[in-house]
Amino acid sequence: MSEQGAAEESAAGLVSEFLQRRQEQIAQRWADADLFRTVFTVARDEAVEACKAVVDALSDVAASGRLDDITAPGFWRVRDQLGRMAASRARTGATPAHIAGEVADLRQPAITLLRAELPDPSDEPAQECVLAFTQLMGTLRVVVRETALSAGEEVIARQREQLLEVATPVIKLWDGIVAVPLIGTLDSARSQVVMESLLDAIVAERARYAILDITGVPTVDSLVAQHLMKTVAAARLMGAKCVVSGIRPAIAQTIVHLGIDLGTVVTRSSLADALAYALRRQGIVVAPGTPVGVSLS
Repeated sequence: MSEQGAAEESAAGLVSEFLQRRQEQIAQRWADADLFRTVFTVARDEAVEACKAVVDALSDVAASGRLDDITAPGFWRVRDQLGRMAASRARTGATPAHIAGEVADLRQPAITLLRAELPDPSDEPAQECVLAFTQLMGTLRVVVRETALSAGEEVIARQREQLLEVATPVIKLWDGIVAVPLIGTLDSARSQVVMESLLDAIVAERARYAILDITGVPTVDSLVAQHLMKTVAAARLMGAKCVVSGIRPAIAQTIVHLGIDLGTVVTRSSLADALAYALRRQGIVVAPGTPVGVSLS
């Protein structure tokens, strides 16, 4: 091993010992830092315990000499905790860069303790020790930022699923009749949500008729038509007859030009027409209401 390598290994070992020896003091100082204080808002003791776990992990990484390795076993021990913290900060609007900055703020309180232990902070071994700790904290910053990015992606994915569900409500129009008003582009992911929501509603409402209203769908191409046909077929297997409504003249022309065959599907120009069709098929007659201002006497 080279002289430089031996010096670095020795410095890493000293950092590991320092972290073990000063775990409580470091944890107490870190518990008041933004990264931990804004996550553990109820009990400070929980923040201190979380800080101790991170200090222990850093000590293990330093002992292994893998100061710049984000895959070091010590980091894996606290990734779940760091992930939960990053996700919590992300929900409050903190960006991965901001969270990484909060990790950088943890360096100075620990460095102050480390320098206080060094006989001569200006000599070369002391400088190597400070450099090793700085490198270790830089790697922790990368680990936290990477974890924050993953947590952010998971949050976005969950929000997207929730938006898909909100954007595809199933409405009960009448006993035995449900409808799904579709607005916007109908892609594969959304089509799956539409199908699942519709089938669940058919079972829950014991619906015999399901209306797919595409008035709010800007265009219908072969892919959209394929999704509609699959939904119609799935509803039929559940014992419900599907009616597609909201086919505007422009969409009708597009369907004809594309050669899409909707011959087996009942279609109506509007949601009202589709509802009237479903009511008639069930033998229900809706009488027109009395005009406003007209007396029945």
